[in-house]
Amino acid sequence: MTDTVTDAPHDSDLRPARGRAWGLLGCGVVLAAPAVLLVVRLTGLDAGTLLAMPMVLFPHSTALAVLVLGVVAAVPALRSRWAVAVTAAVAVAHAALLAPRFVPEGRHVPAGSVELRVATVNVNVGGADPGALVELVRTERIDVLAVEQMPSSGVDALDEAGLDELMPYQELHPEYDSSIYSRHPLSHGGTARVGTAWPQTTAEVAVGGHRVRFVAVHTYYPLGDPERWARDMAALTSLARSSGPDTVFLGDFNASLDHAPMRELLAAGLTDTHAELGHGWARTWPVGHPLVPPLVQLDHVLHGSGLVGVSVGEHTVPGTDHRAVVAVLALLPEEDRAL
Repeated sequence: MTDTVTDAPHDSDLRPARGRAWGLLGCGVVLAAPAVLLVVRLTGLDAGTLLAMPMVLFPHSTALAVLVLGVVAAVPALRSRWAVAVTAAVAVAHAALLAPRFVPEGRHVPAGSVELRVATVNVNVGGADPGALVELVRTERIDVLAVEQMPSSGVDALDEAGLDELMPYQELHPEYDSSIYSRHPLSHGGTARVGTAWPQTTAEVAVGGHRVRFVAVHTYYPLGDPERWARDMAALTSLARSSGPDTVFLGDFNASLDHAPMRELLAAGLTDTHAELGHGWARTWPVGHPLVPPLVQLDHVLHGSGLVGVSVGEHTVPGTDHRAVVAVLALLPEEDRAL
């Protein structure tokens, strides 16, 4: 009788398998963030929930998905069809959702169209440097300025810095958190009481044979109360539906283009100027932190179908945690609106 002895596997034989398992587990953990945010983005689960907070990082999470894809495709020990397929699906879905905002719409701006230079800035409860803000208005030749989080003392500081000389027409409501300044006469001024946490300041400017309605926007913030924030965005959506083509909503929306309530607002007939012009990587918040660069876009210039974006950019104003947004909008003539 002959005994057969089977050697037990050595530790050295198990190490590659263990390393592969740990490597795939690590990749899975990293991929979980973009995968979860993708599900939230597709389902709109951020509306009225604390998921609105991580949702602002959706573009950044795309980089994680691409990184994991590169690792599982390049490292032989980790490479497998299912790992590459799952990671690629997440990365491609992210890219498909983000790509439109990086592609300019290329809308035609007829020669001789009347242009409006508009700007918005959250002045951080009056902390923004008034001289710097007035200089921005002067150098950028701003026609209409929306200011958020400005108390009465901030109004006085801007007047002392000379803003009242550059923009003598004003619809000021520091008690309601937003105000509008203009080089052109304003009419139909007041506040839109549509159910937002605080009324939104509105006014109209007559230009190019049309009356352009401006809404200075500041919504509640989702970290403080996500349901209140969602109600604010829903109220703005209702207001947008009744505002007509010659409308500009500009301000601090506390929302990015990846938030479901923002997408609903745009679907009500508004266009985000940054996305329209292919500036998909705009970041306006936070500012002023030495170790944290601007990460997300919370400040927007949205316009109705009667206008078209010509240019848009962000500017730093010392003393506030938001960057100002400056946009040039062209008012379309009647014959081009019918096209």
